[in-house]
Amino acid sequence: MPDMRFAVNGITVAAKVEGNPAAPCIVLLHGFPDSSKLWNAQVPVLMQHGFRVVAPDLRGFGQSSKPPDIGAYALRHAQADVLAVLDALGIDNFYLVGHDWGSALAWRIAATVPSRIKRLVAISVGHPGGGWGAGGAKQRSASWYFLLFQYEGVAEKLLQADDWQLFREFMGPTVNPQDMAAYISDLSRPGALTAGLAWYRANFHVEHFGATRPALHMPKVGCPVMGVWSTGDKGLLEPQMLVSSNFVPEKLWRYEKIEGAGHWVPRDAPEHLNNLLLQFLPLPQKL
Repeated sequence: MPDMRFAVNGITVAAKVEGNPAAPCIVLLHGFPDSSKLWNAQVPVLMQHGFRVVAPDLRGFGQSSKPPDIGAYALRHAQADVLAVLDALGIDNFYLVGHDWGSALAWRIAATVPSRIKRLVAISVGHPGGGWGAGGAKQRSASWYFLLFQYEGVAEKLLQADDWQLFREFMGPTVNPQDMAAYISDLSRPGALTAGLAWYRANFHVEHFGATRPALHMPKVGCPVMGVWSTGDKGLLEPQMLVSSNFVPEKLWRYEKIEGAGHWVPRDAPEHLNNLLLQFLPLPQKL
């Protein structure tokens, strides 16, 4: 897939852009520690069904710039990057799919620029108003890494020690050796691991981590939304996804559970996810 480079907001954003420019657009947003490569199994299928696909490497990841300041990784800056890339491509309205931090970002985009979003697919991460307040102590325990990653320098050292053993444990058993080697190679580049961890440092709020109930006052989403969660996800439990229904009009919310897959659904269950996307998104040839 060809890479394009966009000079936006003082940085360079790399993106994979595929498909007919006149076709309806789907934007795919990855999370930690990924890049646009996460969507390798989705891009060709979506193209075959008539969509134009835009999959950026979010700032700090892949071939995109890695600003040194932690504050540069606040979600509002990543949102500005994504929208600037789409503006440069002349794309006004689009379907939006996110995973992990990309899902958190997608929720934010859908809530703050609703006129541009046709439909949203949130994978693994539910609406940010739910989170730990919905999952309680079990979710806080499962999200131990959010706390570890706040320790600058210490987290980097621990994740890399003993041939990246703690990182391997964090990623879980569903990651095959080839993918694990690729992750470690990518994060071994100067500044790459720190840039990825900056997403946690810029967007983590301890008061949210300690919440005992969902933050129902947070902005809601008005477009059709499909939440996708996998039973093998050990870091993000089901309640934080299910509570998303409180932030979407009842008739516009759809929930799908994928049995057996780990956290990295696009890679662990590509055919299942592709089928769900094709069911949920209006296919261009049917419009």
